[in-house]
Amino acid sequence: MIPTGGPLRLPLSRPGRSIGLLGGSFDPPHAGHVHITREALKLFGLDAVWWLVSPGNPLKAHGPAPLERRMDAARAIMQHPRVHISDVEAQIGARYTARTLAVLRAACPGVNFVWLMGADNMVQFHQWQDWREIMESVPVGILARPGARLAARASVAARVYERARVPLGEARNLGRMQAPAWCFANVPMLSLSSTHLRASGSW
Repeated sequence: MIPTGGPLRLPLSRPGRSIGLLGGSFDPPHAGHVHITREALKLFGLDAVWWLVSPGNPLKAHGPAPLERRMDAARAIMQHPRVHISDVEAQIGARYTARTLAVLRAACPGVNFVWLMGADNMVQFHQWQDWREIMESVPVGILARPGARLAARASVAARVYERARVPLGEARNLGRMQAPAWCFANVPMLSLSSTHLRASGSW
């Protein structure tokens, strides 16, 4: 259901396009986010990627920096003609991915969305609200990050949806596959995290 508070401000899209969605607090955005985004565009045959900068992460005890600061930082670091920065979760008042996906799919009929996440998120994916609904509604592309490869492959979600795993050789068609479908991609990795950047005082 689309909120009734006015039209959503979304990046341009059209039916038939495959669009990756990379959600997170981006507190702060860093070169690791840029790296996996560029890899996702290539590996999964995506036409575009939208960064969904969230108002806050329900799994984190402390709130992030102000949204506008994080949006500005994201635009500054992620400069690519097929990558767009969006505050749609703040527009719709959503803090959970399942709700965000439902609104986007209703607002953009015919668009093939792919949920993107690092392997570290796959490890705890079964703790997300309505995580099975997410898996059943859109394909999921998982990109390996330092220290989480084996744990992600042995995660609850990976075991439950083992039969829906897509071989890497078919990854470029992920956006056009019917959910549930997920693909795990090993990529050259950068060992960066927002947590470490905040701790270092650079944010």
